[in-house]
Parts: sequence; C-alpha cells; structure tokens
Amino acid sequence: MNVPTELLYTEEHEWARLDDDGTVVVGVTDFASQQLGDVVYVELPAIDAEVVKGEAFGQVESTKSVSDICAPVTGTIVEINAALEDSPEMINGAPYEAGWMVRIRPESDPRAELADMLHPDEYTDHIANEDAD
Repeated sequence: MNVPTELLYTEEHEWARLDDDGTVVVGVTDFASQQLGDVVYVELPAIDAEVVKGEAFGQVESTKSVSDICAPVTGTIVEINAALEDSPEMINGAPYEAGWMVRIRPESDPRAELADMLHPDEYTDHIANEDAD
C-alpha cells in the first residue's frame, strides 16, 4: 500500500498536500482506489465553488460503487484536474500524482484546518484496522 509520508489523510481515504502558495491539493488514496476498483467517472466541482470541511464536493464512480469525495478544508476551488474527465483511470494508476482532483484555497489558516488529519503512520494503522474488520 502506497502511503506517501509528505501527505496528510482523512479516515474517509482522501489525501491532502499543503503547497507553498497556501493552497491544498486533494485526491483519493491508493487504498481507496484499490477498494473502488476501476474508476470510470469522476464528478468534480466548478472552479470558484465553495466547499466545506467534511462535506462532499464530488464523486468517484467505479465498476463497484459510487463514493463521495469530501473536503479536508473549507474554502474555494481554484483548480480542478480536468484531465480526469477523459481519463478517470488516472486515479487508479497514479492517485498521488496525475490522479489529483482539486486545489482548494482555504478560507482560514490551512495548517489549522489540516491539524486534525491523520499523519502517514496513523493512516497506515487506520487502513490496517479497516482491513481487519
């Protein structure tokens, strides 16, 4: 299972990366992409859409199910990965690189917003426990 050490994670299997410009890049984890199976469609919000921490802002549809994607921070969508429209399978092949989903400009201090996210070792434990259930 690929769990990059420079990212933060949610219990719902999203990852977040705080970039130098203060924006937060978001996607779904390798674990999530494996659980979903082959991703066939991604619904992302429009640029300038407002998102709320913990609430769904889009969906990932796979051959197995449809899953919500939740925002790790409250803010405004400043960029979407438009390439996913034609190639949603990038989420399966490179969830942390080409398969990123959105970039959010947080409305408040991004470090504070991200403080309750899981660190890589905590996320690894979380998915180990989830697999055991």
